[in-house]
Amino acid sequence: MDANDPKVVRKIRNWTMRIDRDLCIGAATCIALAPKAWALDDEAKAIILDTSAEETDNALLEAAKGCPVMAIFITDETGKQIYP
Repeated sequence: MDANDPKVVRKIRNWTMRIDRDLCIGAATCIALAPKAWALDDEAKAIILDTSAEETDNALLEAAKGCPVMAIFITDETGKQIYP
């Protein structure tokens, strides 16, 4: 997957979410906290779902914070990193 793949990087409202698949260990905490935003693919790595915008900003942020290896990055519309 390349950096432009919507399963890896996706703009949701004013945020851009990115999953670092090299860091991802498939713990699935993100799925437990925001099931409409995340799933595991056939490599047991997180991907961003097309339904991710149905989750609240808070749920997306909590999912990022819940990742045990901090593989989910969130930036705002100015490029400022919100998390981690």
